[in-house]
Amino acid sequence: MMLSVRVMRKLLSLLCLPLCLLLTLSVSRTGAQAPVMVKTVNFVFSHGAGGNSCTQQLLADTLAERIKVYIEEYERANPGVRVNFNVLNRCYPNDVDVDTWAVNLAESVDHYLPREGSIVLIGHSMGGKSALYSVAKNIGSLADRTVLVVTINSPVPALNKYFMYGGATFEGFCRAAMVVRSDRGVCNSVATYDSSADGDWVARNRHWLAFVAGEDAPLSSQFNYGGVDMYPKDMDDGALPISAMYGEGADVVYYGEHGHSDFGVSTEVAEFMADQVLKYVFGGGIQCSVLLRQGSFGHRAASGIGKENWSDILGDVLAGKGSVWHWNPSYLRWQGWEDIVAPPLASYEEPRRSRFTVAKVDSSAVLTDFKEARWLEPNNETDLQLYFKTAAAPRNSVRIDWEIYHQGLLLPGLERERWEIEVTAGTPLSEVYRAAWLSDDPRDVRVVAFSRAERPFRWFQANWRVYYKESRWRKVIDEVPAVPQAPGVR
Repeated sequence: MMLSVRVMRKLLSLLCLPLCLLLTLSVSRTGAQAPVMVKTVNFVFSHGAGGNSCTQQLLADTLAERIKVYIEEYERANPGVRVNFNVLNRCYPNDVDVDTWAVNLAESVDHYLPREGSIVLIGHSMGGKSALYSVAKNIGSLADRTVLVVTINSPVPALNKYFMYGGATFEGFCRAAMVVRSDRGVCNSVATYDSSADGDWVARNRHWLAFVAGEDAPLSSQFNYGGVDMYPKDMDDGALPISAMYGEGADVVYYGEHGHSDFGVSTEVAEFMADQVLKYVFGGGIQCSVLLRQGSFGHRAASGIGKENWSDILGDVLAGKGSVWHWNPSYLRWQGWEDIVAPPLASYEEPRRSRFTVAKVDSSAVLTDFKEARWLEPNNETDLQLYFKTAAAPRNSVRIDWEIYHQGLLLPGLERERWEIEVTAGTPLSEVYRAAWLSDDPRDVRVVAFSRAERPFRWFQANWRVYYKESRWRKVIDEVPAVPQAPGVR
């Protein structure tokens, strides 16, 4: 039976209604999807005194290339979020004071990245000092826009406090040696302005990553540009002492025995730095330098002529000390004694001996004798017992002071990183010229330092510090705000 046209139209209307509703719901659901959110990180480079943007070109290019992998991993782990980045590496007047430098940096950022925040300032030498200053002083609102300051071999304390070649001040040396071709305040700023407070503010309120490097001993021949060691009493990179490159609160990363600007020509160093910065931004373990132990040592040459040489073990731990005293009551015969001493067992863990010192004190040089001192078990490094023999003439006493040291190994899982040695006092013709790890064990922080002085009576006193690696997790990208992606932007 044929259906009427009117009935057919009604049936078609009923069939089309659910389909229209389905299409409407589908469109509504699609329109309700959350927009893509975008995070933008801006890397701004600042070169050092006497330099230009070419100094940091290798690092800037390396970072721009290697960041792609970090972005892919981050976007994969955070669906719906895209990451963009910008790199600004420009030239600035390289002979001006720290305040002018900071203003120039802020103006450049404002001109080329006018509406951008989430800035990572990366400054080499004076550029890093100015970056700390600009953020701590909020020059051009940089404190409000910056999330991380990275300094590379940058002077933090005032350098005039360091002893320089020939007894010069840094400011005088800077000008006389033509470190910069002209000086409109840069030498004075580096010499007299202490950036420690700026660094402390940045570390507490933003983030501060400090790269440091230098030679292995104060008077090492490394990085003696022109054959001159600028800092004969400090370990340096040819331009700055290592101890001047960081401050309280900084995440300090040591990148080896390198010169002041090696990162600008060494692909290996540039790749290492780029990865450390990108881990800091996108999340990763940063191997930071942490002080473990510190102490002092020194020597005085005897009378006569010629050189006197010494080697010292630094970084081990005193396990125990004491004295042994004997009296010979005889009126006729010498008397001898044998003694075994050891530190208390509770004073050390995992005992591996390092060294001992013994000295005869308050005893006659002629009427007493100190015959022998050795480990009780020479072939057992876990034995910390000390054996020695003494003797005294009739009616005389002998006293021996002793100290026993153990290696002070790091806990399993920790590794040593570096050392610092600085000469704090002394005479000319005395020097610490070389240092090295005592063993290949990465848990052994002991350093052997080699020194010498001309006779007669030249002397020196030095401080030492040893550091280990501490893994710190940083993820600055979490502090970068995400904004909806603009329509039509991919």
